Amino acid sequence: MSIPKVFISYSHDSLNHKKWVIDLATRLRNSGIDAIIDQWELKPGDDLPHFMETHLSTSDYVLMVCTTRYVEKANSGKGGVGYEKMIVTSELISHIDSNKVIPLIRQTGTHEVPTFLKTKLFVDFSLDEQFEYSLDELVRTIHHSPIFVKPEIGNNPFAQLKDTIPDKSGDAIKKLMKVVVDGYESGDDYTARDSLPEEMETSRIMVDYIIEQAVEQGLIELDRSEDLILTRKGKFYAMDNKMI
Repeated sequence: MSIPKVFISYSHDSLNHKKWVIDLATRLRNSGIDAIIDQWELKPGDDLPHFMETHLSTSDYVLMVCTTRYVEKANSGKGGVGYEKMIVTSELISHIDSNKVIPLIRQTGTHEVPTFLKTKLFVDFSLDEQFEYSLDELVRTIHHSPIFVKPEIGNNPFAQLKDTIPDKSGDAIKKLMKVVVDGYESGDDYTARDSLPEEMETSRIMVDYIIEQAVEQGLIELDRSEDLILTRKGKFYAMDNKMI
């Protein structure tokens, strides 16, 4: 399984905020996610724009930590001095797939995101006491492991018989029913079980399996001798499948 990579974009608002970002990135890495932040990757003399552009293009997700200061700088398209040049501007973000951008709200009383992300759903990290809940939501999103999984669509409980009974070309049950129906139309009240392997050109084990399926669907019944008797439902099946 490949390890998802995320690039964390944020503004260097304060030492406390930089520590919060480091803690978040650490928790993500402990959760099987390759989190990238400048504080771990860069040293004096490195090229900041190159570092940012490289990881933006190679990451599976970009996490934008939206403090008030971050949003202001992103909207203005300007960076400050030093490491604050790492701020992602609307011009740069337009060159990557916006579907992989996840805004993280880190504000007090507001939920602002950069203008070019106004339509994006965000993960709210504003309240420290709800950090674990928000982190779980974020990690599940990155790993594509939601709490609630969309169930498969079941059968229509009001579907007619012809919609619920398999009717595929070469279907084994259909082949069995053709033999039974032909015998019934010829005047036989039952179809001898022992004759079926030869008539259907298959093994006795396969015949036994097909008979069980037909009985479960109510198309046939077995008499005391284990021979096959066509049921009322089986007659409708024959008409629906144009066997007569």
